Amino acid sequence: MRKIIHCDCDCFYAAVEMRDDPALRGRPVAVGGRAESRGVIATCNYEARAFGVHSAMSTMRAMKLCPQLVLLPPDFERYRAASRQILDIYRAYTPLVEPLSLDEAYLDVTGVSLCQGSATLMAREMRARIQAEVGITASAGIAPNKFIAKVASDWNKPDGQYVVRPQDVDAFVEALPVKKLFGVGKVTAARLSRLGVENCGDLRAWSLTELSREFGAFGASLHALCRGIDNRPVRPDRIRKSLSVETTYVKDLPDLAACRAALPALVDEFSRRFERARETRPVHKAVVKIKFADFSQTTVECVATAPDQTVWMALLEEGHARRGLPVRLLGVGVRFGEEPRAASHSGQIGLFG
Repeated sequence: MRKIIHCDCDCFYAAVEMRDDPALRGRPVAVGGRAESRGVIATCNYEARAFGVHSAMSTMRAMKLCPQLVLLPPDFERYRAASRQILDIYRAYTPLVEPLSLDEAYLDVTGVSLCQGSATLMAREMRARIQAEVGITASAGIAPNKFIAKVASDWNKPDGQYVVRPQDVDAFVEALPVKKLFGVGKVTAARLSRLGVENCGDLRAWSLTELSREFGAFGASLHALCRGIDNRPVRPDRIRKSLSVETTYVKDLPDLAACRAALPALVDEFSRRFERARETRPVHKAVVKIKFADFSQTTVECVATAPDQTVWMALLEEGHARRGLPVRLLGVGVRFGEEPRAASHSGQIGLFG
């Protein structure tokens, strides 16, 4: 039986800003892009959330909901520095730390003898250290697997934790709304609702065969998760699958010619990020993402062996032809392949070896 902790910092970017400027405390604060440049909210504090502001909301909408909102541009160097401090705290307890982003991570503390071997006490101690050493708060979920730990970490936010013991897993999961399951977004949740499924207890009435027929390969995942089954290990060496950059334009790019003219700046930005990433795995695909003025979106990709402006330009033309509308966002990126295996010896092998 594993002991998994999911730690998640509370309104991380905003928390770092309030730590560094105490005058912001008690005021509604958000970090994100400016309204006039079609920015979106990256995160906000709980004072802002009381007005209905939330992450991924357009900044313009957020300012309408909360006119007194203090909007700050992101400072990722400071956020990364805080994240490194937090990861060092986690790794003082276990080497099995899987970061999901700058502000959250899974930890496997199975067999760890610290804090009398109690995952609950370890989570409490880690959170206290984050507050004392980093100056922000974090919440935690403790459970026998990653799925339940992640759900539990949201249970007593902010600055709290929640434990789901092995004997309580079945009852805990049965009452969960299906939107809490990995991979269930608004569209799938609405589809399940039309089928009479609102929570995991409802979903358990469906057999594996029925779920597979209705949802394809995803049906097997639904069948397991609604029963609290998640056998994924914590992977400290989690592999980056892709790398990309994108820009939302202040004014829509009116046509394909304008999109072509905007592409080189994106390519330059990608090249700088690609250089910093020092990725050793080979490039497998090139990708272009386009969001049109009506908010419809398309992604075009093809096999490629390296970042290449010519390839991205061709993908841009293909993607733009799908709608032919003005463009509000462009992105370019790559997907990585597997690390090439080292040959056991050089030269051509014999046919009959």
